[in-house]
Amino acid sequence: MNDEAPRVRTVRCPQCGGDSRYAPDNPWRPFCSERCRNVDLGAWASESYRVEAPPSASDDA
Repeated sequence: MNDEAPRVRTVRCPQCGGDSRYAPDNPWRPFCSERCRNVDLGAWASESYRVEAPPSASDDA
């Protein structure tokens, strides 16, 4: 039998770029901390993240 503990995956934090544990014991995953999660949430709330789309016909009116 294999008695080794499963390896925890480490990913890059989308906000700060640091290491983040991608495991159930990290409540902020994929972020490394609550701060990074809140900064990202604030960017979404202030509409800093946008997807460019072509203008529609109703935009010309």
